[in-house]
Amino acid sequence: MNISDLPFFWAVIPAAGIGSRMHADRPKQYLPLGGRTILEHTLDCFLGHPRLKGLAVSLAADDPYWPQLSCATDGRILRAAGGRERADSVFNALQLLAGQGADATDWVLVHDAARPNLARSDLDRLLAELADDPVGGLLAVPARDTLKRVDADGRVRETVERSVIWQAYTPQMFRFGALRQALGDALRAGVAITDESSAMEWAGHAPRLIEGRADNLKITRPEDLEWLARRWVDT
Repeated sequence: MNISDLPFFWAVIPAAGIGSRMHADRPKQYLPLGGRTILEHTLDCFLGHPRLKGLAVSLAADDPYWPQLSCATDGRILRAAGGRERADSVFNALQLLAGQGADATDWVLVHDAARPNLARSDLDRLLAELADDPVGGLLAVPARDTLKRVDADGRVRETVERSVIWQAYTPQMFRFGALRQALGDALRAGVAITDESSAMEWAGHAPRLIEGRADNLKITRPEDLEWLARRWVDT
């Protein structure tokens, strides 16, 4: 794959969450992994890419951990205001990037702060596959296990056909103007937005799924971090 054939892009990392399910003394993005924080590893996935135009990280206003990181003084990183929900944080970052010259037709990639194991090959594949797509899309992984639909009592109601079920990952890649419009409209309408794709879907678009690696893991629970920490030692 020729790097010069890949499109230029902006990146947004929403990192204002507290990660309560980790039961840690700090937000999960600041937990240590391989001698650095999870967030530093996540940012490195993009800062080393030659097609990056700029990056915004959304942080809580009273975040005491960010200033302690060496990357906090990196001139390529812009600090955006974190919001109440992920969609608010991403929208704030897009507004900030608009002031930095992001154009409506530019590509913007949004990636989870707690997903530090993004492979460069997956990032390049996403950029290459969606470069000329009219909508954009996201990395995803097809469901591998048998899926069950349950009732309120936790009893199985049915087995779901897994061949049409995919797990949504990040980065999610869309045109800057279309994503900003979709998020802004959804927030004003009070629509529950769980990721950028859901905002685009609500706006009437059909994002494309690009199969990625299953080890592009989002750290949600302590065992996720333990698994990645062991992998970091092994490699």
